Amino acid sequence: MNGLTVATPQHDHAPHAASVAPGGTALAPARLPPLHAVFQPIVQADSGAILGYEALIRGPVGSPWAAPDALFRLAQGVPATIALEVEAARTAQVAWRGLELPGKLFLNFSPQTLRHLLADRGRLMAALLEAGIAPSRLVIEVTEQTPIGDAASFGVAMAVLRELGMQYALDDFGTGHANLDLLAHLSPHFVKIDKSLVRGIASCSRRLEILRALLRMMSAFGGRVIAEGIEDEDELAVVRDLGVTGAQGYYVGRPATQPAAQAAQHVRQALASRRIAVFPQMVRSGWSGITAGRLLRPAPTVSPAASNDAVLRTFQDQPELQAVAVVNDEGRPLAIIGRQAFIDRYAAPFHRELYGKKACIAMANRDPACFDQRASLEDMAQILSGENTRSLADGFVITDQGRYIGLGTGADLIRAITEVRMEAARYANPLTFLPGNIPLNQHIERLIEAASEFHACYVDLNHFKPFNDKYGYWKGDEMLKGAAAILAEACDPARDFLGHVGGDDFLVLYQSADWATRMRAAIRRFNDAARAMYAPADRAAGGMHGEDRHGRPVFFPPVSMAVGVVCVCGEGVAGLQRLGSQQIGAAAAAAKREAKRCADGMAVLDFLALSQTLPA
Repeated sequence: MNGLTVATPQHDHAPHAASVAPGGTALAPARLPPLHAVFQPIVQADSGAILGYEALIRGPVGSPWAAPDALFRLAQGVPATIALEVEAARTAQVAWRGLELPGKLFLNFSPQTLRHLLADRGRLMAALLEAGIAPSRLVIEVTEQTPIGDAASFGVAMAVLRELGMQYALDDFGTGHANLDLLAHLSPHFVKIDKSLVRGIASCSRRLEILRALLRMMSAFGGRVIAEGIEDEDELAVVRDLGVTGAQGYYVGRPATQPAAQAAQHVRQALASRRIAVFPQMVRSGWSGITAGRLLRPAPTVSPAASNDAVLRTFQDQPELQAVAVVNDEGRPLAIIGRQAFIDRYAAPFHRELYGKKACIAMANRDPACFDQRASLEDMAQILSGENTRSLADGFVITDQGRYIGLGTGADLIRAITEVRMEAARYANPLTFLPGNIPLNQHIERLIEAASEFHACYVDLNHFKPFNDKYGYWKGDEMLKGAAAILAEACDPARDFLGHVGGDDFLVLYQSADWATRMRAAIRRFNDAARAMYAPADRAAGGMHGEDRHGRPVFFPPVSMAVGVVCVCGEGVAGLQRLGSQQIGAAAAAAKREAKRCADGMAVLDFLALSQTLPA
């Protein structure tokens, strides 16, 4: 925040230098223009109560020094800057005492001023704060716009604040000179996350993941997080649901000379709402973290001059060995010998007699696949799309800085690729990139925990399989992607959660009040778009001829959307908490079966009534 901060040279013992006003007139620290303070509220995100107010200094209204940046340009030397910050703090405290506001007072100081005030066991800081304000109500913000210098020595200086009974915070964390080393040395009571990391967090999955990581880190340090720069209700809902302690920004409240003693009504309503924020989802590739070293199997090697008979004895002595590498005296791989191909050759007539005593390098695979142990699974997967399919049978060589350390098998590689792709598909569908089953279940759990009312809409496409069989999977994929796009447009991204269960099944978790209008419009749009994908003859006939699962000829109508809706409202919310989230899937499936029998394609059932018919 723009408060009592300034960028200045880092000279703790710089000579006293006069400052120069915009007109060229010398301005000593004692001749500062009249200052006044404004206060911006910080609310507790879990309750809407006031956590405190940040004091921001201003110059005379309408003057060249009205803005804080202009004020601090007057103080070009260290002594002048310290004098300005001290006077600003005094001004803020005097104004604060007269307002009788709740919560804590947050005061900004640059690191150089804090080093000065906290020297000699904080004698100057104690004198500065003799304004009738209890130290426990003061939070000293360390601005991140200037370097702190040695973090360890600064941490020792800041420990004096604890002895004086005050708390302190790191301001604008995530920009400037803030770093993790500073957190470790300071262990602040609060970290204020810079607005650049908060702005747009309701739609940016990367910012959300960064804030999640910071929250976990601050929990380990025993500190609390305040999110700055909150601009709208959606951002406020996200930081609340993430577990952020405090929120600050223009949506929460603008700086004022006489701020209100409680949060604005729209802020309290937003924080008290049972509607949960929809967290933006990050598409997971599944590749990260898996390297060639994870697939390494220790295996013996042979020299290029070793005989084929010697290699055969190695395979006979170690039945589990799938291959051996041929390496030179420096330990660098030259070739690979796969067990199965090698044994098959020996089964040929006269092979042992002709080749048994010859050097093994002559019949080895001299173009083996080689990977450094740090190579990613994605890099290794290129084998599957290449022409060197022998690498899958023989395996591949794993190296460290070019030297042999072991082998990997094609079976292990395929297994690893399959597992990570299946895991990734649980987070995001690879065709539509919509959230998969795990994010869907997590969102349902959050809805239950918050006791939120919602409508679970299970979407299925009637007669999709016959269409896919006749027109081809690529045409079927286009229809699925079209359905996903139409459903996405029928959702408010801040309130509604759309997931792809798999195949032609989708699930929408609506918190929007106009969910029915949105869904019926989606049904109409999809049905029209689906008919347009048929050939002219099939459109004219009103459908297409095909076969059912028993091979009997059947006439299939055009693909259409069916939506089974489960209302979790009123008493149904309490019923959901009693039965658990696993009931939602069963209830939605039952509603979907009912929707397939409805002429308009949508069936709406009450969860509380429906749950009585479901297995426990």
